[in-house]
Order: sequence, then C-alpha cells, then structure tokens
Amino acid sequence: MRAILLLLVGGILLTADLHADTTYIKVHFLYGSRPKREFKDTEHKWFGGIHGGHVGIEVDTNYIIDFLPAGKFHIIEHPKNRHSRFATHSVDGFWSMFGGDTGDMKRTTIVIPIDDKQKKKLDSIRDAYTSAAPYDYAFIGMRCAAAAYDVLAQIGVMKEHSRCGTYSRIFYPKILRKRLLKRAQKDGWTVRMVEGCSTRRWEKD
Repeated sequence: MRAILLLLVGGILLTADLHADTTYIKVHFLYGSRPKREFKDTEHKWFGGIHGGHVGIEVDTNYIIDFLPAGKFHIIEHPKNRHSRFATHSVDGFWSMFGGDTGDMKRTTIVIPIDDKQKKKLDSIRDAYTSAAPYDYAFIGMRCAAAAYDVLAQIGVMKEHSRCGTYSRIFYPKILRKRLLKRAQKDGWTVRMVEGCSTRRWEKD
C-alpha cells in the first residue's frame, strides 16, 4: 500500500513539473475578407482581399510577434534592400491595429504547448529578428504566413525548409492555418474561433 502511495505522489509531482515547464504559444490567424456588396460604401477594404489576412504568434501572453512590410512594397524580394520588419506588440496593441479584440474580425487561434528550450529559442529569435529582419517582405518572397512558419519551424513545431521552400509552400495564411488545424486535430491542441461580423464576406477554411 505504501509503495502504491509513493507511486501516486511521485506521478502527481512529475505531472506538476511537466506543466511547470510548459509554455503555450497562440498562433492568431485573421481571415481575409472584403465588404459585402450592400456594405461596400461603409466597410473598409482589406489588404489582399479574400486571400489576405494576417498571422501573429503570441508568446505566453507576454508579447505577439509578426512580420510586416516597411517602406515600398516589393513584388520580388530584394535580399540587399529589405523593406520589412519583425514587430513585437503587447496583446492589446496587436488587436488594436485591427479595431480591437472584438467579434468584428473573423479569426482562429491555435494554442500550441512548447517546452522551456523552445521558449528560450523563440525569445532569442524575437530579439534577433526585431533588431534586424532577416529577409525582405515581398509578394514573391516572405510575408506574414511564411515568416510565422519560419519561426515555428526553427523551434521545432514545423518542418524546416529553405527560405525559398518556405515561401513557395506557405504563400498566404490559409495554407499555414490548414496545416496547423490538421496538427491540432491530431495532437489535441486547443482551437478557438470567432466568426466575424456579417457585413463582410470572409475567407473560408
């Protein structure tokens, strides 16, 4: 009986230790959209339309990192003339760029557990990338979804590819979202969805 009790206590302590070493990141997907015909005079346009949208990675509620254009928009990437930046936002600051954390914006959030080693790697990527973006922002090149994939791959959540391999595979947010939703179903990750307002036509999964 004593041995069983020790095993139970040990199991509880081990579980507590595992949870203590777990950090949760949240990959936020904002869906592409365009105003419905009857609301085109009152609703704003969205960059990229139906195939637009945006991706940001929230790290343990401390910050959200995302990849943005800076300066002239390039059709083809310019490796030596980068018009891009990685930005770090507070959670409120990120959502305020899109009108606040309300039900107006259709979005999906995928919650992914990572360990302490992955968290440290992610923090170091944030520090390096926000100091100097490692690539240009371009239509044929890295954009928000490909950049988010790059970050996730470097911490071991996704498979790593070359930069060209990444942006050719992850051309816009829906592609990354579908891959992560598939992983979420397989691995039991939490998924949260908000439908968005009825005055716009939203991208579908």
